[in-house]
Amino acid sequence: MPLTSTTRYTSALITRLFAKRLLSCALIACALTLAGCQSRGHAEGRVNAAAAAAPAVAPAQTAMPDREREWERAKQEAVNQRPMKLPLVNPEIVVEKGARRLKLFSGGEAVRTYRVVLGFAPEGDKEKQGDGRTPEGTFYVCVKNDKSAFYLSLGLSYPNEEDAARGLRDGLITRRQSETIARAIKRRGRPLWDTALGGEIFIHGGGTNNDWTSGCVALENEQIKELFAAVPMGTTVRIEP
Repeated sequence: MPLTSTTRYTSALITRLFAKRLLSCALIACALTLAGCQSRGHAEGRVNAAAAAAPAVAPAQTAMPDREREWERAKQEAVNQRPMKLPLVNPEIVVEKGARRLKLFSGGEAVRTYRVVLGFAPEGDKEKQGDGRTPEGTFYVCVKNDKSAFYLSLGLSYPNEEDAARGLRDGLITRRQSETIARAIKRRGRPLWDTALGGEIFIHGGGTNNDWTSGCVALENEQIKELFAAVPMGTTVRIEP
């Protein structure tokens, strides 16, 4: 099947990015080797008898670049540099907590991949207000805030019906609160955000240096700017462990 101009452009860009990454790895390896030689030169003549009598230890091998990982990163960079076609087709956001990664899909194809950070206690599903965890499950964008304290933000429909059922079972919320949450989810609205389950979980800007939020998903400002413009209300958001 003949390649389209977009496919040829993307393939060429991936190849160039991959080559640049391999060259960077090679230069770093050379620098480390030279530094090691200089250190050994300064240390000569200071080996004591005990060290001389010690059994020989095989020198550590220089770590080789993981080509598969570098190739994947190059592909992601190439895709991120392509102009995004709007409007998106059946858009979906997938957050992979373990990988600290957010993927934006259009028509089943990943069109953007961003690094993210999470709540200050990121392990496990969110259970209650103040636990610092980022929730897991399927949600949707129920608020778009262009006056966010963290540049721009997309509000998520946490707590969902499963969270409400758990909260009722564990005595965290009342039956009336659980039913109110369920009704909001059914009409694709904003659920209660002021119960013991917590709420106000957003995807927002503010930077990705470390896991610093109270449970939200944070990106760099330029990335949330792009995501905010592309994603409509009601977009499905899956947050995976």
